[in-house]
Amino acid sequence: MTRTAQSTPLDSTGIEPLAELVAGGGVAVLSGAGLSTESGIPDYRGPTGRARKAQPMTYQSFVASADARRRYWARSHAGWRQISGARPNAGHRAVAALERAGLLAGVITQNVDGLHQAAGARRVVELHGALDRVACLSCRERTPRSELDRRLRAANPGWDATGLVNPDGDAALTDEQVAGFQVVGCRSCGGVLKPDVVFFGENVPKPRVDECFALVGGARALLVLGSSLAVRSGLRFVVRAAELGRPVAIVNQGPTRGDEHAALLLDAPLGTALGELARRVGAP
Repeated sequence: MTRTAQSTPLDSTGIEPLAELVAGGGVAVLSGAGLSTESGIPDYRGPTGRARKAQPMTYQSFVASADARRRYWARSHAGWRQISGARPNAGHRAVAALERAGLLAGVITQNVDGLHQAAGARRVVELHGALDRVACLSCRERTPRSELDRRLRAANPGWDATGLVNPDGDAALTDEQVAGFQVVGCRSCGGVLKPDVVFFGENVPKPRVDECFALVGGARALLVLGSSLAVRSGLRFVVRAAELGRPVAIVNQGPTRGDEHAALLLDAPLGTALGELARRVGAP
């Protein structure tokens, strides 16, 4: 498959085949971090992520070490200001418009930022969870991240560390900035709190995976947006679509691990490409 590279504005050789595919309806969307970079949230492997050396927290480290949890929550508390302030961009709004026009079967997102829903999309499966929720590892109670933010501010008066925000929403802080940060426990049982997201080394809940496979299986086509598909978590849905004979289209800046399965490839900025796509299929 030849990758079509586009600059702004898009010409018909790149966008028209994609518009023809989407206009038929029944399209499942699989979105990744590249869709949210225009909202100021960095990615791991795309243009905004190549210079970053962030080491994401693993589930094993988080549950085993109080020091690891302190480091995580200090960094996450500092980064939450940027993540919570992010707003949907043209790409998110275009996806929501396609859904309103009845052209989408649903959205599977690998992102944890909630921007699809903020843009108005309704049928969204959050494959890796969401940063705006917190879960207790003991009693399993889920609470809003905004509540935890207030509790952490109260527990750490005057603490105002800042750093470069990484793709998972945590800021790069020094050991000195992390030292002394006070972590709080579950409001109900005092247990360990964890963001309601899937850490590296942690499995996506099987019912959620099954829901995603069912969405892909019931769709007429799969549209991948802003994902390098570097990890199996997202790639498996592209492989399944190809096995089922569903056409796969990929819009991303740079190559992906799923390119060999794609019927259409478009290398272009997501906001520009999706805005033009929505316009061409009559989904304002």
